[in-house]
Amino acid sequence: MGTNDQKRSLPHGLRLAALAGAAALTLTAGLATPLDPAPQRARAADDGKKVLTVAVAQSVDSLSPFLAVRLLSTSIHRLTYEYLTNYDPKDNHAIAGLATKWEPSPDKLTWTYTIRDNSTWSDGRQATAEDAAWTFNKMMTDTGAATANGSYVGNFRKVTAPSPTKLVIELKKPQATMAALDVPIVPKHVWEKVSDFSEFNNDKSFPVVGNGPFVLSGYKADSYVRLKANKSFWRGSPKFDELVFRYYKDQDAAVSALRKGEVSFVAGSPSLTPAQAESLEGADDIQVNDAPGRRFYALATNPGAKAKNGEKFGDGHPSLLDQRVRNALFRAVDREAIIDKVFRGHAVEGEGYIPPRFRDYFWKPSASRKLAYDPAEAARLLDRAGYKKNGDGKRVGKDGKPITYRVLCHATDPNDKAVGKYLQEWWGELGIGVRLNCLDNVTDPWLAGKYDLAFDGWSVNPDPDFVLSIHTCGALPATPKDTGATDNFICDKKYDELYARQLTEYDPAKRADIVKQMESRLYDLGYMNVMAYPNAVEAFRTDQIKSITTMPAKAGNIYGQDGYWSWWSAVPADSGGSSDNASSTGVVVGIAAGVVVLAGLGVFAAMRRRATAEERE
Repeated sequence: MGTNDQKRSLPHGLRLAALAGAAALTLTAGLATPLDPAPQRARAADDGKKVLTVAVAQSVDSLSPFLAVRLLSTSIHRLTYEYLTNYDPKDNHAIAGLATKWEPSPDKLTWTYTIRDNSTWSDGRQATAEDAAWTFNKMMTDTGAATANGSYVGNFRKVTAPSPTKLVIELKKPQATMAALDVPIVPKHVWEKVSDFSEFNNDKSFPVVGNGPFVLSGYKADSYVRLKANKSFWRGSPKFDELVFRYYKDQDAAVSALRKGEVSFVAGSPSLTPAQAESLEGADDIQVNDAPGRRFYALATNPGAKAKNGEKFGDGHPSLLDQRVRNALFRAVDREAIIDKVFRGHAVEGEGYIPPRFRDYFWKPSASRKLAYDPAEAARLLDRAGYKKNGDGKRVGKDGKPITYRVLCHATDPNDKAVGKYLQEWWGELGIGVRLNCLDNVTDPWLAGKYDLAFDGWSVNPDPDFVLSIHTCGALPATPKDTGATDNFICDKKYDELYARQLTEYDPAKRADIVKQMESRLYDLGYMNVMAYPNAVEAFRTDQIKSITTMPAKAGNIYGQDGYWSWWSAVPADSGGSSDNASSTGVVVGIAAGVVVLAGLGVFAAMRRRATAEERE
């Protein structure tokens, strides 16, 4: 699955302002569909429900919190399940969630959490420490349940619940992430009935029992997710009766729906393209939020896919196993051109693995180590590696055949396609061919290791442990037939040693230094080339929303937060006075009466989804 503003001024800046309370309309989808063949404009809802509708360009991979990795899916789980702790929307520090406090033993090997006594599941039962203990124990003992978040419990020795309000976690070694366990706690009495956690997607029976600010009440694969307000949520009920995430395969169509008032918020994939954002500037009743994001945008090379059992698979080009070749390719990538011509200033130049929004962990190479744009040096590196040009000016591999790299990209992401065309130009000048393989579903070839390079990226949490863990040897699949937590099959002993050290280091400054060493190691290995840190560029209708919380409070994003703050705090424009649980920052809220199934969209995405450019929290 963020950035603080870094070295490049944002041409559009953060444009959220407190909005006047205009009369809110209830909207229905304005597309012709099998259930509603006549396109419709906004109209008043018969039942008077206030429904916030968000257009998204990403489908759900799984509604099971044990399997989901995509940003949309994990955002839904933040809305429907409490975690032990949450992040303060102002500055990201750990605050109470299901747990009201947490304390380590003097040796930091035992952590005791006090579980609140006022959180209830949506079926009326109380949420207890036993639910948390069961969740963690299931992840510790069932490989299927550990698919998405197993790295958090790998160091757990024992988890018990001595009482309904007391949770005790015993560790093998000290672990610095105990106030940042980003794991949804599920109700034991519901989930203990699941027989196969690797296959159960939690998408057949609604409403789904949860204890977050919203209750998952309906779902149609690649069409919509519907949630209703949890009136008994301990922190207070949301101001909107329903929240709907509506899927658009065509992002331009989502922007058009915003213009027509058919949706109230457009998140993009997860951001709008510069052209889309600029087309909305000055439009009536529409605002654009352009803020530093929490993602990085990268190129990943296939390092030679393999499983934990040592078995190799896939068909990555053998030349990419040579670090000199990888460095040559990245020296032939003009990051400044990507920022200026593709993102058009709505991003900052990529360097380290963690975006500058998280300043404590942000790293960048020294001038002498930086893989700066230098096509001549790139050509020399390829020559020294033995990949020279033939008479036709084509670089040839060890087999004597011209080199053409397959670059896996997302068919729904315009940025992938735009950058891909530049790669064809830049690498073509080196004598290397590029074939873009843009797919709706990149999951299958990625899991099979059948690619040479791929567009990649993650949304980063305030604690970076998860995005660091996905490059460890322990994240590899057990066998080629299994699905691991690995991002790109990277397995490096030195990196693993550093990962283990940062996990046990409680001193914040010392831990940050180790994390930066890990980023340096990834940079030098050359398997990941971070090209940009995109802004969170979002748009919304100002005639349907009074206020919403951005995260962080100063120049933050709305969609895909580290918490549920935006949608929980959203106040309808017709609500009257101020809200106790909303900031004075302006936002988007769409009010829609029901959900309409979109025609012609794909089938349900199975749980074996790759976590790529816009997917993980």
